Amino acid sequence: MSTLLPQLLLTGLTTGSIYALVALGFVLIYSVTGILNFAQGEFSMLSALVCATLLAWHLPLGAAALIAAAAVCAVGALTERLAIRPASGAHPLTLLIITFGVSMAFRGIALMLWGADPYALPEFTPGPALVLLGGVLIRQAIWAIALSLAVVAALFVFFARTVPGAAVRACADNAFASRLVGISPRRMSLLAFTLSAGLGAVAGIVMTPITGATYDMGLALGLKGFVAAVIGGLANAPGAVLGGYLVGLIEALTTGYLSPGYGTAITFLVLLAVLCWVPAESVARDTKNEPPFRCFAQAWDASFEVLSARYNRSENRITWVLRKVDCTTTPDALGATLGPSDLDNPRTVSLTSGQ
Repeated sequence: MSTLLPQLLLTGLTTGSIYALVALGFVLIYSVTGILNFAQGEFSMLSALVCATLLAWHLPLGAAALIAAAAVCAVGALTERLAIRPASGAHPLTLLIITFGVSMAFRGIALMLWGADPYALPEFTPGPALVLLGGVLIRQAIWAIALSLAVVAALFVFFARTVPGAAVRACADNAFASRLVGISPRRMSLLAFTLSAGLGAVAGIVMTPITGATYDMGLALGLKGFVAAVIGGLANAPGAVLGGYLVGLIEALTTGYLSPGYGTAITFLVLLAVLCWVPAESVARDTKNEPPFRCFAQAWDASFEVLSARYNRSENRITWVLRKVDCTTTPDALGATLGPSDLDNPRTVSLTSGQ
């Protein structure tokens, strides 16, 4: 038993890194739009199959991966424009059903184009496996863990150090107040779907050399990512990452010590336990101030509180202005906090005056 534990832990960390990326996609879209996108796993499936096809056309692996990721990002943007945007303002259950329909449509298209046969990708860096802490770790597993951590770090930089990232966070915090200061929630929704598709694409390409790719792989992957997102908090990105690693470890330990067939069942039992024992508002709200996620969220939330933007039409460009505003204030109070220099934006004037 003790000799098996290190190997199971390494396996759990490898699969958990994939689940963490998928869970981040769920959190990103839910935070901005309030939509649970159950087509998230299909983005991973599409990227894996497109990459395998491009590789079969004798493209280099790196070029095939980049083209596949870009194509899936475009698919994510089209999904938001063609499926989600027309139903804007609909009941959340309606939007949930739409994402299920998109997921089934993607699986059907993949079955027609690629069939039911599995596809494979070569390891990024072929070579012998490494022995670490008494367990065996293949080189592709190192790529999976390293890329997962790199993507999380890149997202932190994007949200904490760039203006578009701050705009996304402002919409996630309060879409109405963001609208008052000139940020378009619809554009942020498009950006969220695009980034989420990119996260899924990275997960699918990285995991295919380990597990292979089939037309129906996205269903299970999306459900595991959803479980991880719920465990960590649907509005808590650092928690979703920890939830992904936790789901991977639970699945690996259950498979090793009980039976391979029990891994998925135990994972969903954990989901049921979370939904039963934790209040629904705690799952949906930002749990960043609760242990064990406080230290991660403090770094995540550094630097920006709320962002305001105004258009400089004379020079046909956008001037971004950082301003601290309490998003819980009423529209009248928020309009009062916008100084005369901010009120030269016709859109802001019309919104704050109620016109």
